[in-house]
Amino acid sequence: MSGKNKFGFAPVDPEPTPARRSRNPGPMGAAVRDVAANLQETTEAKVEQRRRNAEDAKAFRDAQDEGRVLVRIPLREIRTDDLPRDRLELDAVAQSDEMEELKSSIRERGQKEPIEVYRDAAGAFQLKKGWRRFTALSQLFSETGDAGFGEIVARVEAGQGDRIARYVDMVEENVVREDLTFAEMAQVAITAAQDSGIEETDPSELVNRLYGALHKTKRSYIRSFVFLLSVLGDSLKWPKDVARNLGVDVARALKSEGQAEELRNLLAGCEDAAAQTRVLASFLAQSKAKPDAAKQGAEPKQKFEFFLGETKITARMGECRIVSDRDFATISKARLEEAVKAFEAALAGGPRIR
Repeated sequence: MSGKNKFGFAPVDPEPTPARRSRNPGPMGAAVRDVAANLQETTEAKVEQRRRNAEDAKAFRDAQDEGRVLVRIPLREIRTDDLPRDRLELDAVAQSDEMEELKSSIRERGQKEPIEVYRDAAGAFQLKKGWRRFTALSQLFSETGDAGFGEIVARVEAGQGDRIARYVDMVEENVVREDLTFAEMAQVAITAAQDSGIEETDPSELVNRLYGALHKTKRSYIRSFVFLLSVLGDSLKWPKDVARNLGVDVARALKSEGQAEELRNLLAGCEDAAAQTRVLASFLAQSKAKPDAAKQGAEPKQKFEFFLGETKITARMGECRIVSDRDFATISKARLEEAVKAFEAALAGGPRIR
């Protein structure tokens, strides 16, 4: 049979299937692909590293802003003349056996705890916490000349700290360690009340703010020593050596019986702490031996408060306290004197001043 059809031509053969092209890259293509893959991996790694660096930088700035970063500061750049210390007899502490023990520890093991500083209005570093460590390193540097003792590890206060908060920070660690006497804690309150940067001027009121972490009984003891130191002043030459119970009882006796001038005269002749203790004990014994005025029908002393408009008045033995929103510091001295004279005249029953 003929392969041609009736039209006279043979069937058309289909085109042959072309051979499949190999997709395997050549040497140059393989090299290009490797370079591209490595570049992609490197780019991703760099992006991740930049992200981590940004997070680390932010964490560091946050820590720095919050005062959590420790720095090394030359001792010569730190001053101690802005914030009064919470210790009495600093010279004695600086020469004590405890100071020698601290110096020995730092000499052998280095400074283990940082101090805390802040910047004053002039931008200088001022010591807030760590007077003993600062003093120990200063003495070591002076004695040895070793540059390693010429710097101190410190935490710098962030921002503009509150003045009263700095007092609290200063006493905090010593209070926790029970390393301060009641006389020293009372002296801090007295000094803070005289600080122009603190609004409260009553040291007894400041006790709660400075020592809020202490039990109320201890705060009561501190207030007794505030009264004792305020009344006796410099005549009490060794306040740190006054025992707690003796000081509290003498303060109570002075509030009840007075005779502060007599006690100051007796204390002025004391030559040492032991003699001072004997004088205080003798004064207390004589006070207890006196008849109790309350038992003889005298009215017991008391305290009362009342408001006159927005002004709060607190009255107690020897004190009349006026608290209001008025800024009394802006009133002239002459005007205040006139007001006080009118107040005293009214109390004495004299003519009212209108």
